[in-house]
Amino acid sequence: MVEAFAVASGKGGTGKTTSTLALGMALAEEYDVTVIDADTGMANLLFHAGLDDADVTLHDLLVDERDAAVSDAVYERFGLSVVPCGTSLAAFEAADPGRLRDVVAELAADTDVLLLDSPAALGSKSAVLPVVLADRIVVVLQPTVPSLSDGLKVQEYAHSYGTDTAGVVFNRVRPDENVETIAEQAGRYFGGQTLASVPESDAVRAARREGKPLLAHAPDDPAADAFREAAARLDVRDGDGREVAERFKSAVVPERI
Repeated sequence: MVEAFAVASGKGGTGKTTSTLALGMALAEEYDVTVIDADTGMANLLFHAGLDDADVTLHDLLVDERDAAVSDAVYERFGLSVVPCGTSLAAFEAADPGRLRDVVAELAADTDVLLLDSPAALGSKSAVLPVVLADRIVVVLQPTVPSLSDGLKVQEYAHSYGTDTAGVVFNRVRPDENVETIAEQAGRYFGGQTLASVPESDAVRAARREGKPLLAHAPDDPAADAFREAAARLDVRDGDGREVAERFKSAVVPERI
């Protein structure tokens, strides 16, 4: 079985990478999980996972006449298979985003759940491709109307390519914010369900400084509990790995957005 989720937001600062790794660790208690940093322009998952010294990254797999095998860019960390992306501007410019199809297809053959940490905006082909490749998206929002608006743009684009919505995670929620009202609005416009409301937490920043995912750094923190709740509500669907791999290989690469 395999299902691919793109973790998306529509804007920066929502805690998308933290959410991706937290959901991944929680899901890994039941499934084989592979996390891919598909934000090839503004990658930072490697810092959250203690992989800032990784020798081979996704960038190396996306260049012409690559020498690296896909397996060279997969690192076993925190119960997950992690594919980090580099931060070099030159590597980003040399990368062919269309090659992500073949990379994801190969990874799909040997995992249960793929989580694609997606770029925050829809400004280029490399930014929209993870949303196009995924079976469903998990939308990470802050409980504000502007964040809802940005998330809806991502969902609209995803739906136009046949990618459904698995649910919404409200992240970095402060005690004075009225999540119930915003969640009610989200329920009217977003597909899926509200998966969890994750409180703002100092442990998240401390985890990044330590180079660990939140659930590894502070497993008993209320934010960690909320992400486990989100993962428990995320219904992972069965899929044939070979069929999924073929679908990725033949996926349409948007030439314009």
